[in-house]
Amino acid sequence: MIKLGGTRVPMREQKPEERIKNFKSVPLGYSEEEVIKEAQRCIQCKGLPCETECPINMKILEMIREIANRNFKRAFFIIKEDNPIPAITGRVCPQENQCEGVCPPYKRGHGINIGKLEAFVADWAREKGIKEEFHIKKTPEKVAVIGSGPAGISCAVDLRKFGFQVTMYEALHKAGGVLQYGIPAFRLPTEVVDYEIQYLDEIGVDIKLNFFVGQNIKFNELREEFDAIFLATGAGAPFFMDIEGESLKGVYSANEFLIRVNLMKAYKFLDFDTPIVCKGPVGIIGAGNVAMDAARCALRLGVEKVYILYRRTKKQSPARDEEIQHALEEGMLLKELISPKKFVGDEDGWLKEVELFQMELGEADKSGRPRPIKIEGSEFRLKMNTIVEALGSMPNRLFLSRAPELEVNKWGQIKVDHNLMTNIKGVYAGGDAIRGNATVILALGDGRKAAQSIRKYISSKSRS
Repeated sequence: MIKLGGTRVPMREQKPEERIKNFKSVPLGYSEEEVIKEAQRCIQCKGLPCETECPINMKILEMIREIANRNFKRAFFIIKEDNPIPAITGRVCPQENQCEGVCPPYKRGHGINIGKLEAFVADWAREKGIKEEFHIKKTPEKVAVIGSGPAGISCAVDLRKFGFQVTMYEALHKAGGVLQYGIPAFRLPTEVVDYEIQYLDEIGVDIKLNFFVGQNIKFNELREEFDAIFLATGAGAPFFMDIEGESLKGVYSANEFLIRVNLMKAYKFLDFDTPIVCKGPVGIIGAGNVAMDAARCALRLGVEKVYILYRRTKKQSPARDEEIQHALEEGMLLKELISPKKFVGDEDGWLKEVELFQMELGEADKSGRPRPIKIEGSEFRLKMNTIVEALGSMPNRLFLSRAPELEVNKWGQIKVDHNLMTNIKGVYAGGDAIRGNATVILALGDGRKAAQSIRKYISSKSRS
C-alpha cells in the first residue's frame, strides 16, 4: 500500500575517512526497497511543478508512479523518452534548483529525491541489460555533430531517431566531453559515462575520435559534405585572473588539473604515465562545483591541507549544497572573503606563497549576489605550493579561430536565434558553446531543440 508523505529516505554513502582514499562513487545508491519507499512519498501534485521546472520536461511524475509500483522497466522507458543519459543526469543535475526545488515538502528538507530515483532506474536497467526500444527509418540526409558532450549526445540521439545519418567529431581520445574530463569518478563513475556513450555507437552514430574540426578537416569542407551541422564544442578555454605569478610552476587551471586527474588518470600514476604535481598546501580559487571537484581530487591525491579561497561567503557559493557538504566532510577548508593579489615563487620558479586581499560584501551585482570589494591595505600572505584556478570557462577559441565566419558575442559564445541556428544557414549550436557554463540538463535541452530545428530545416530543403 502506497503511503504519501513522510521523511526522505536517507542515501547511504561511503564514510569520509574511507572515500578520500579512493575515487569510487560517494553515494552507494538506493536498494529496491529503499527506492520504492522514497517514490511512495510523492504526494502526486497537480500542475506537475517538478516537470515544469525540468529543462527537458521529463515525465517525472509518471516515472515516480512506476517506481512506487515496482515497475522499474516501465519507469526506465518513460525516462528515456526525453533523456538519453539518465544515469548521468540523476547524479550531477542540480535538482535542488530545478525539479526537487519546487517539490512541496522540499522547504521542510523532505523533497522527493528525484535525482537518486532516476539514477537507480538507469543503473537497474544497465545491470539487467535493458535498452530503449525504437525503430530507425533511415534517410539519406547527413548531419555532423561537433563535440560529444551532453548537447552533442542528445542532438545525435534524436537525429538518429529521425533516421538521419549522424557523424560525431570529438577532438579528444574519448567521447563524452565534460562528462569524461570535468567530473570526477567519485561523483560520476567512469563506467556509467562509458556505458551511456556506448549507446551512441549501438544506435548507429559514427564517432570519430582524435579528430579536430578546423585542423583535420576544414569547417567549410564539412559544411559542403553535410546537410546540417550542430556545434557542441563546449567551453574548454579557462578564465584566468591575469595577476602576477600565474606562470609559476604549481599554478593550474581547473581544466588542466581535472583533465589530468579524470580523463588521463593521473591518480593512478603506476598504471597511467600522466604526471601531476600536487603538493600541499593547495589553494582552490572559486567556490563552484568545479572548485569543489578540484578540492576533493587534491584530497584524494594525498594532500593534507586543501583550501577553498573564495571572495564571497559560503552562503553565496554557486556550488551544490551536497558538493560543499561532501567536501567539508572530507577535510576541505573554506576561507571566505579573500581574493588573490599575486602568486609568489621561489628561486626555482615554483609557487611558494599567495598574497591575498581581505574582501567585504557590497551591493548586489547582476548575479543577484553581493559584490565583493577588496579592502585596500589588507594584504596578507599564505603558504601555498599548488593553486587551481576554478573561475569558469569560455567557448573553445581554437575551433572558433578556424571558423571566423561564425558570429560570437563579446564572451566568445556563438550567437544563435530562437531555433538555435547560427548566422550560417544550416549550422546550429547549443550547450556551453552558446551559454558559457551550462548545466548538463540545459545542454541536453539545447541538443534536443536543435535536433527538432535541424529536422525542420532538412525537411524544408527537400520540399524546395
